[in-house]
Amino acid sequence: MAELTTLARPYAKAAFKFALENSQLDQWSAGLGMSAQVVADEDAVRVLTAPQLTADEKANLIIDICGDKMTDGLKNFLSVLSSNQRLALLPDISALFDKLKADQEQSIDVDITSAFDLADDEQQKLAQALSQKFNREVNVSGQTDKSLIGGVVVRSGDMVIDGSVAGRLKKLAEAINS
Repeated sequence: MAELTTLARPYAKAAFKFALENSQLDQWSAGLGMSAQVVADEDAVRVLTAPQLTADEKANLIIDICGDKMTDGLKNFLSVLSSNQRLALLPDISALFDKLKADQEQSIDVDITSAFDLADDEQQKLAQALSQKFNREVNVSGQTDKSLIGGVVVRSGDMVIDGSVAGRLKKLAEAINS
């Protein structure tokens, strides 16, 4: 997968630069996300890999499916990707674009998994603490996992903070066994 990310990076940077210059970060993020979903669909993959379709027809197919989410710049971008046979990179381009967007906006998406439902004030306190730690605005999404026994697990990208009872018990077991 590292190779796909390497191939996608220049496209994501170019798309981000264009969207930033035209104040269209949100529109591009939504359009790239929807396009990425289209090219990840099994039925769409069968159609998009058909040798009888031209590059323009493939790009237009995605544009037609996505509808109103497409700006003119994004339509041109999809045409360039299609003519370079890079439509399969759209999921990686979308993810890299969203990362660049979050860096620009000084925000970070955090997923909090807790053993029990967190009250709104608890979630806000946790978000504030994480905001200070990361020095960014924190967008929190939460879920419940009873197997944690207690505590929380915080995930953002490849960073994980395991403050769960289950995680602490696992660390203790590893320490005892080593």
